Amino acid sequence: MVRRHELTNAQWDRIAPLLPETGGPGGRWADHRTVVNGVLYRTRTGIPWRDLPERYGSWQTVYERHRRWSADGTWSKILRALQAGADSTGQDAEGSWAVNVDSTTCRAHQHAAGARHAPPADHPEKRGGTRVDAEGRESLGRSRGGLTSKVHLLADDRCRPLVWLTSPGQRGDSPMFIPLMQALNVARTGAGRPRTRPDRARGDKAYSSRANRVYLRKRGIKATIAQPDDQRAKRRGRGRAGGRPPSFDREQYRQRNTVERCIGKLKQHRAVATRYDKRDYIFNGTLATAAIVIWLRDLIKEPSDTA
Repeated sequence: MVRRHELTNAQWDRIAPLLPETGGPGGRWADHRTVVNGVLYRTRTGIPWRDLPERYGSWQTVYERHRRWSADGTWSKILRALQAGADSTGQDAEGSWAVNVDSTTCRAHQHAAGARHAPPADHPEKRGGTRVDAEGRESLGRSRGGLTSKVHLLADDRCRPLVWLTSPGQRGDSPMFIPLMQALNVARTGAGRPRTRPDRARGDKAYSSRANRVYLRKRGIKATIAQPDDQRAKRRGRGRAGGRPPSFDREQYRQRNTVERCIGKLKQHRAVATRYDKRDYIFNGTLATAAIVIWLRDLIKEPSDTA
């Protein structure tokens, strides 16, 4: 029987071939499906690892598997496989592939603070070491809400997450736009290089800067970014020297809501809405498990979804 927040048989069959093989005699891992369901249960409910229901086995096993797969890229590998062909399935009415950008702040629980400066002894420093940032360690920063982390996200028109970056909560949105676009890498279902350049990018007023618009123009990406009032007033104040206003398609901008709905889907998972992970790479693994669930529900329609 499939319990709440667990993978269905069809969903499990989709990701099972992507998981690492279990070890041989004496080194065999606990059943992958049981452990994965335990990880997803914790991501959805946000409970402490020690409070996992006994049906998922030892909580140490579930946590260690999640930590290891967050570090070696297993969760990212699964997500990348599910995203293959997103540029063709996520096209808008005009037949173009558009991405939508936004950010959200995740309040950090007090248990998320206090990570050691030294990386885990069994872990390569390049993947699991302490992430030191000018504005805070482990993507933790202080804002008016206390300790927070910010998730900068690109989503397609079907409310599916494509790529994200984490930063301290006080980080601005506009400086993260270009790194986000550079991180976009969607595999194709057939032959060919991964798709890294969408046809259009949509963003709110926070992303309206000269550097962002120049970057999109150089790459041949159409920009649908709202312009704040102060930038409009400054341009008008310069008269003819201010140049023409940037083009803005209101109909296209209305579709930007998909990234906000994607954030809502991610934050249905309580371990995302509130950060409990001390390490940034583990928090990114938690984000990846939530994104995997969103993609599986989009790709595999269960009878309960179509009724």
